Amino acid sequence: MSNSSSLTKFLLLPFSDTRELQLLHFVLFLGIYLAALLGNGFIITAIACDHRLHTPMYFFLLNLSLLDFGSISTTVPKSMANSLWDTRAISYLGCIAQVFLIFFFFGGEYSLLTVMAYDRYVAICRPLHYGTLMGSRSCVKMAAAAWASGFLHAVLHTGNTFSIPLCQGNTVDQFFCEIPQILKLSCSDAYLREVAVSVVTACLGFVCFIFIVVSYVQIFTAVLRIPSEQGRHKAFSMCLPHLAVVSLFVSTVMFAYLKPPSISSPSLDLVVAVLYSVVPPTLNPLIYSMRNKELQDALRKV
Repeated sequence: MSNSSSLTKFLLLPFSDTRELQLLHFVLFLGIYLAALLGNGFIITAIACDHRLHTPMYFFLLNLSLLDFGSISTTVPKSMANSLWDTRAISYLGCIAQVFLIFFFFGGEYSLLTVMAYDRYVAICRPLHYGTLMGSRSCVKMAAAAWASGFLHAVLHTGNTFSIPLCQGNTVDQFFCEIPQILKLSCSDAYLREVAVSVVTACLGFVCFIFIVVSYVQIFTAVLRIPSEQGRHKAFSMCLPHLAVVSLFVSTVMFAYLKPPSISSPSLDLVVAVLYSVVPPTLNPLIYSMRNKELQDALRKV
């Protein structure tokens, strides 16, 4: 294929060429997908229906569940359909949509996790100002900013990636349309524009990461000063789920995109992609509800 204008579809990487293993992959992904939908769906419903959970922390958690719901729905259903129907194809427009939605939901989630770190910082380090700093209008603005940042990242990366000439076939070595794999199809040196955009995104992501780290350093410093053991336990129970979600999200994405090329292989890239695109949206509801009695009570009512 001479250039991207002649492309009508891409061929995704299958999990297996054996029919039985393809069906096994479909069943496993179906179970994971249903678990993610049920977990995030229950949290969304519980927070929306229980007036006791109409607080900033749960408002942000509801937004996080919506983003997780969207991110796993972007990649897993298409992979399941390909395994079920024994095909590898995804349309050119479908691939563009996948890239856009992945960056939209993942970019929005990372921004929202940064906002949630600020919420925990204000709740523990500046409790007397919490009502003023985290009013309903402020929370809506911060959540909207997180969604908007994801949208801007998605527009930037999607437009830049698919404006690059693709002249090395149409086989994407991943189970969904992932930018690093698409760039391998680009003509010589044409991918450098996307690399420059990725560097800018990485710098912004690093700033958010430093903000989260600094917030938690101050949070843990304040918690250790609490004289009551019960108070320390309550403060830790408020922060540890968020910290676990941040660690899971950041570690899997960083390993996926920053691992040395020397250890890269199609099978390893496939496993890593599953880790950062499928595992966090599935586990986040479990992490947040595991030790949260208020949320557990609301979930029982649902």
